[in-house]
Amino acid sequence: MTPVIAFGEALVDMLSNKLGGQAVEQETFTPYAGGAPANVAVACARLGLPSHFVGMLGQDSFGDFLHDELSAHGVQMDHVKRTSHARTALAFVSRDEEGERRFDFYRPPAADLLFRPEHAGPELFATPAIFHLCSNSLTDAGIADTSFVLASRARAAGSLVSVDANLRHNLWPNQQVDVTLVTRLLDNADILKLSQEEVEALTGSQPQTDWLEARLKAGVRLIVLTDGPGVIRALVRKQSGDIETVSITPPTVKAVDTTAGGDAFIGGFLSALSEAGINADNLSDWCEDESHLNAALERAAACGAFAVTRPGAYAALPKREDLDAMK
Repeated sequence: MTPVIAFGEALVDMLSNKLGGQAVEQETFTPYAGGAPANVAVACARLGLPSHFVGMLGQDSFGDFLHDELSAHGVQMDHVKRTSHARTALAFVSRDEEGERRFDFYRPPAADLLFRPEHAGPELFATPAIFHLCSNSLTDAGIADTSFVLASRARAAGSLVSVDANLRHNLWPNQQVDVTLVTRLLDNADILKLSQEEVEALTGSQPQTDWLEARLKAGVRLIVLTDGPGVIRALVRKQSGDIETVSITPPTVKAVDTTAGGDAFIGGFLSALSEAGINADNLSDWCEDESHLNAALERAAACGAFAVTRPGAYAALPKREDLDAMK
């Protein structure tokens, strides 16, 4: 199996007990371990894969909480650093009647933003891996530089680079996403995961088909597009140069909390690649067989569907027996 290495933020989701316009005697918030790349690391570990998290936690009670939770779910923590110079980030999460959420982030400052290239030892990419990150690690100049350095190191070591756009507008200065910077990160990916909403935010007035084809021409080999409960599409740049589209319909479920749905999805997808021993050298060959891609998308969709039926992030992510029960 190919190891999965997830880099970036780990934070505490403070989940409200209030659902939409529901009346509650007093609104309270329950802490859940979260953070998009940390969720992906847990998703892979819970499916039995070698999974590593790389990042920085505060030397505070929330940092202890996250460290313990990641470890308890089987994530390898050798590359996690701690700091007293900033506290662990928090996100207060409110939900509407369909489980869709709104985030109020307490970041920056935050410990995860202080990770630098020198904190990642040479052993990180000693063997080819799947290196996963998202745009949340671009919102500050220092961590953005670190993200590009580590992605470059991963590529040089023969690892796959996986990027989930995971746009969170209110993490950026003035709540304005730097589209140019995000697009630069996307074009560093071998595998790219985007929601339909994110495509709309990033393309502006440019036709979406042209924008997606530009990412494939820039070097991305596989783009996976989700649309909530709608059809999932994968665009593959074949070795012939042609672009092929594969589509599946996800399972129908009643969503309770969509916080970890996308992370469960990409974790499930990467788990299929990991099990197949996929790395930078053989991804293109794997993509030539449509049955491989269909099976990976089906697993990813099942993981995402399972996660949104439960509150929180780590604990909502499925194990293999959960996926077996859905068949």
